Amino acid sequence: MPTAHAAARAVFVVFAASGFAFASWASRLPAVRDGLSFSEQDMGLLLLTGSIGSVAAIPLSGLVAERIGTARTVLSFAGVLVVGLTVAGFGVALGEHLAVRLGLVLFGVGAGVWDAAMNLEGAAVEQRLGRAVMPVFHAGFSFGTVLGAGIGALVATLGVPVLWHVVAAGVLALGSVLVAIRYFSPTVVAAAVPDGAAVGTDGADPAAVTPPPSGVAGLLAAWREPRTLAIGLVVLASALTEGVANDWVSLAVVDGFGTSDGTGAVGLAVFLTAMTTARLAGTRAIDRFGRVPVLVLSALLAFVGVLTFALVPFLWLALVGVALWGLGAAMGFPMGMSAASDDPRRAAMRVAAVSTIAYTAFFVGPPLIGFVAHSTGYRLAVLVLLVPMVLGLAVARSVRPLPSAAGVQRRV
Repeated sequence: MPTAHAAARAVFVVFAASGFAFASWASRLPAVRDGLSFSEQDMGLLLLTGSIGSVAAIPLSGLVAERIGTARTVLSFAGVLVVGLTVAGFGVALGEHLAVRLGLVLFGVGAGVWDAAMNLEGAAVEQRLGRAVMPVFHAGFSFGTVLGAGIGALVATLGVPVLWHVVAAGVLALGSVLVAIRYFSPTVVAAAVPDGAAVGTDGADPAAVTPPPSGVAGLLAAWREPRTLAIGLVVLASALTEGVANDWVSLAVVDGFGTSDGTGAVGLAVFLTAMTTARLAGTRAIDRFGRVPVLVLSALLAFVGVLTFALVPFLWLALVGVALWGLGAAMGFPMGMSAASDDPRRAAMRVAAVSTIAYTAFFVGPPLIGFVAHSTGYRLAVLVLLVPMVLGLAVARSVRPLPSAAGVQRRV
């Protein structure tokens, strides 16, 4: 069995590969819009269509991981994502919007289940290490998105066709996954804990505790838990705050300030760099102050950042707002996933439930911004984010660690 540290490095690589693939597509949205001659409303509908696959597939991610294991789940659905990127790239090249929509449905299926499975593996590794590391894994995702956005800015400036770019990016991401999963836990759904620790709902030995329901019954049980649903709302707010930036910041910079596609990609890179920085520093902040204070501070930073980006008249100051937005959007998702995994025996189904809520927002919410932008423009449309931010703050205490969490993030 791979060591916990080897597994942690592998999970980091898989997170980075996922972020790289996602940002490679997101960074080319201005070229996609131009290639299809789409309006703001058309782009919103395009992204909404592509979200159908994720929303349909993510609820089943816990069942799939329980059946075939996290490693096979990640690899299989990374392959689905790459197929989707390829189909969408051909659609852009041919000007066929139906092909782009089909490709985005496959992309959404692959991205959603891949993400849920890698979060489950990451939570298992966090339990084995006995300390907060989930933000570092999500920093890996952000690192991948920074790299993807940076390359996207370069190839957009050089005029490289979308098809060539996204296919190459997808193949590179899939190859990274193929190497990394060799170091995943060999168990179907890992529930490892630090050496010498025993985890149960009340601190008892797991063998002495009634096993939780599995399969469909376990999934339905997770959906009836108030704490799990509250965590889902926290992660929903964070995912929507992140997803809107990923999908619309580049276009908002281009259209709001009359800049080039390359400058729009730089705007996205600023956001993603800020997220990566916050996530790398996040583990120390959680260990020192606890999940809840870090979550509250993050939400306030995002609130100020969105207001700044939407309302200021100067590009440089708007980019400062983008940076604050990125710093604030960084921590809610990883802390929510850690909170959903505090009890390893129930982690798979709770992560599936929280992921379903989060990715419904992540994939469905941002396209709806396109419909608002049709009347207000992209910059003002992002003010819609202030509502879920407030709702997430209202239930922030739900991410407090369970008393039985295996020594991980015990502070409140």
